[in-house]
Amino acid sequence: MSIGQRIRRSTVGRSISRSPDVVTDRDRATKHWASFLLHIYPVKVRRQELNFRYSWFLGVTSMVLFGSLFVSGMYLMFFYVPSPATAYGDIQNLQTSVAFGQFIRNVHRWSAHLMVLAVAAHMSRMFYRGAYKPPREFNWVIGVVLLVLTMLMSFTGYLLPWDQLAYWAITVGASMAAFVPWMGAQVQATLIAGDQVGSATLIRFYVLHVAVLPGAMVILLMFHLWRWRKDAMLSQPQEGRA
Repeated sequence: MSIGQRIRRSTVGRSISRSPDVVTDRDRATKHWASFLLHIYPVKVRRQELNFRYSWFLGVTSMVLFGSLFVSGMYLMFFYVPSPATAYGDIQNLQTSVAFGQFIRNVHRWSAHLMVLAVAAHMSRMFYRGAYKPPREFNWVIGVVLLVLTMLMSFTGYLLPWDQLAYWAITVGASMAAFVPWMGAQVQATLIAGDQVGSATLIRFYVLHVAVLPGAMVILLMFHLWRWRKDAMLSQPQEGRA
């Protein structure tokens, strides 16, 4: 008997884990249902859904890049203040005086670019596989929302360096938003927090970039993965040949 089995069969081990040793398929299912995190997942998933040829692992790539953005962004937040008076100087200081600052900022920037490409490629691949068809059409809508949030995260992060390129890019983008039918003026005012790009715009974009949009993405991503596993047992094996 191994040390792990002895620990699980001890009084302390049985009080922590109530799942049996995995011997049969029923034991495997029971252990699955006993887990707080895994019980919402189906016990079995078709092998085709986990095959590289099915999705080219573009969804996994997108998640890895999102994790890279989260970790590198947390580091950058220690050295950045969202103020027009200091934002540009903070970026310059980050690149010249902060340990690994230039490297972490490049990782953050390139992860953002690659994530946009990976999510778009993932959506294209899933469209080819027919992921928009019943019974998975709702999860397809969630994927479209995640694509929009990815684009918005890239857009909101563009203003944070507060240089001329970022300033005029956001000005042009906000002007384009004014042409949205019926509510263009409201959309433009919401984006720039006033009549023109200023300090309030920087604060709004910063909060959206580091809190609102990432939080929404995490929640939707968890639901997206759950629905993928649930819907995988409903899809037909003959759907979408590679």
